[in-house]
This record gives sequence, structure tokens and C-alpha cells, in this order.
Amino acid sequence: MNMNLYGHSDSWLMVDCGATFKAPLNPNDDKDESAKTYDVVAADPTFIENRQESLSGIIITHAHEDHVGALPALWERFKCPIYTTAFTAEVLRRKLYYTAIAGLVTIVVVEPGQVLDIGPFSVTWLPITHSLPDAQALFIQTPVASVFHTADWKIDFNPITDEPFQPALYKALKSIKPSAMVCDSTNALREGYSVSEGDCELGLLRTFQKQSNRIVVTCFGSNVARLISLARVAAKTGRYMTLLGRSLENMYSIARATGYWPDELKIAHRRHIGFLPKHEVLIVATGSQGEPRAALGKLAAGTHRDCELESGDTVIFSAITIPGNEKPIEKMVSGLREKGVKVINSENSEQVIHASGHPCQSDLSDMYQWVSPKIAIPVHGEAEHMQANAKVAAEAGIKQQLVGQNGDVFQLAPSVALIRKAVNTGRIDITGLPKAEQ
Repeated sequence: MNMNLYGHSDSWLMVDCGATFKAPLNPNDDKDESAKTYDVVAADPTFIENRQESLSGIIITHAHEDHVGALPALWERFKCPIYTTAFTAEVLRRKLYYTAIAGLVTIVVVEPGQVLDIGPFSVTWLPITHSLPDAQALFIQTPVASVFHTADWKIDFNPITDEPFQPALYKALKSIKPSAMVCDSTNALREGYSVSEGDCELGLLRTFQKQSNRIVVTCFGSNVARLISLARVAAKTGRYMTLLGRSLENMYSIARATGYWPDELKIAHRRHIGFLPKHEVLIVATGSQGEPRAALGKLAAGTHRDCELESGDTVIFSAITIPGNEKPIEKMVSGLREKGVKVINSENSEQVIHASGHPCQSDLSDMYQWVSPKIAIPVHGEAEHMQANAKVAAEAGIKQQLVGQNGDVFQLAPSVALIRKAVNTGRIDITGLPKAEQ
């Protein structure tokens, strides 16, 4: 549910406007199984909604739901232009297509490396590697302070969908000495570097080569890099790849429309898959988090109309288990194993079959040393992740770290201060409003 606000001279700039699924409105109820959950939840935008005339624009850094998913439901509260790159713009257009506001929203497509003035903010888009195309970091400058906003990122020199990570872009910021670096903390508890998507492709190839029957892979629907990796592996192992699940089909279509899908990689129609020999079949299915109505859930239950899994087939979880989803995943895995289906999880696989899109400690350390901001501001994680990020920053030579919470204001000029609970925050149910597509 990312929603960040940068303020200067009575003007505001929003960075990201995300949603989450199946969540309670009270964050304290996240681990309470009896708490009421809502289908789609967003951050409460009341603070900026009450200052709508001061909102200069909205920037979306990339196309993951926790960064773009709430815009169809919330845009009418803001009514300002949206700035983003081509792939994310296409994702957003498709979300808006069936809403009443589709013709009202101004989407400004920005090129990586471009610099735009949005109100009093000068914004530079910096291409950065993540797990889907066109992800961008931002360098936001005002006359009194500047911020390097990483958004979601990792160091990946073989990222599959984009150009390799470019350290020079970030080393160049050091001479400007940014006031602050607002940095992704998701993997800050993990040592070393994040695994490259290219290494994941090799691990999947080696895993496929040991399977003799039908293979089903489940992964996050938005992970275009993984889809391309799987299509390459299918071609190398003589399998026809098909997609089961609307979000996968949509992302494949967007990747083709925006030029990110290699023309030589073909996708078989799902209706054909039941007529092929088992050893020639690769199914990529939604449902990696145990969702019973997703494609893998139907396959596990034996209710999918296009395919029925049998003993000797293999299901590969090319994804991590998101905390809170352990029980539905365990239930699904048990059902698959009862059918005689072999299950390979990323946590216990002999090969690397999943790569996170977020930075580990060595990624963080390198970036802090390259950019050398005056202040480190860890975000995007729970308290222990942000504290770990701050520790890495301190060890990398960043003298000041500000670790806050939702609703805190980080003042960068004329003096530095962390103002606790300056803004009322919370969550709102947007289930009945124009929906983000899961």
C-alpha cells in the first residue's frame, strides 16, 4: 500500500498509490485470523485529499499492485496528472478501461533518464532493476533539499527484461550529495547480494531437465522476467508453455504490446494443453499463495476445465511464501501430494528457482556508498527490516539514519527533524470502488 508524499513550498508530490488484497483495516489485526478482512485495501488518503489543490502530480515508479493498484479507486480524490514509464502506463490504462474515469485521467509517459519539472519539484527518472520492466528510481530536487527515492530495486546484471543494472547512474549522485536516500528495506535482514533473475533461469532449466512428466510452475502474476525465463526454458527443454490465470495472460499481453516480450518465444493456447504428451507440457499458473480460486487451486482440487493433474506430474513454486499465507499453501500442497504430484518449493529446492526483486545487505551497502546521502531513511518493510537497513547505512558511512512509521514527517530543511505522528493515517476499504486487478 505504498503512498509517499514529498512537500515543498505549499506543494505536494505523490509517489505511488498502491493497494493490498485480503487485509484488515486495522494493521494490528494483520495476524489475527478472526479479524474481518476486505478484498482490496488502500492507505487512507485523507491528508492529501484535503489539500488536493496543492497536489502537483502523481508518479508511479513501477507496475506492481502495491504501487499502482489503488489509483483507479482513488484518482477522483486527487484529479491530477499521473507520470510514469511506458510499461506501467499500459498496465494502468488497462485497469482504468472499465471505469467511468478512463477518459478523464491524464497519463504522461516518461522516458527513463528524463527530467521533468512538476510544480516546484525537479524529477529525474533513473532506470533500476526489479522483477518487471521499466522500474524507476527517482531523484527529486527542490531549491532547499533533494531526495533519492529508490522505490523497489535490486542490483541485477542479468535482469532478463531490462538493461543490466548501471552503477554509474548512482555514483553520479554522490557529487550532488542528496539530502536523503529513501530506500527499500524488504530484504535488509538477508546477507549478501540478491539473486539475479539470470541465475534463476539457469536453476529452473536444471530443475526441468530432471522431470519427465507434465510440469506446472506457479509464480507471481506480475513477474514478467520470470515468464520470459520460463518461456526460454520451455523452448530449451522441448515443452509447449501455456498460461492459466487472468493476471498472467494480461501481463503477457502487456509485455507484447510494449515490446518486452521476445518475438521468438511462443505461448500455446490453454485449450490445446490437454491433447499434448505430458513430457511436452509446461503450465504456468496463478495461485502461488494458496488462493483456492486461482488456477493452481483449481488444478489441485481437480476442477480446472483445461487440465487435470495426475500422479507423476511436478508442481514448482517459483515464488516465496508471503507471511500469513502459510496455511492455505500447506493445504494446497497436501492436496497435490495426495494426487501423487511432486511438489518443489523455492525454500527447499536444490536449485535457485526464485529470485527476489529487492536488495539484500550487500546491495544496500553498495548503493549507500555510491550515492552517499546525508541521511538514510529506510522504508518499505516492517520495523525490524527498517532497523536492519539503518544499520547497513551506518556501516556504509551514512552518519544519520531516520527510522519512522506511517504518519511521521521527515523534515529535511531548513533543519533536520523527525516529527512523529504528524499526519493521521490508516487503511480504507476500496473493494466496492473501481477495482485493481489482482
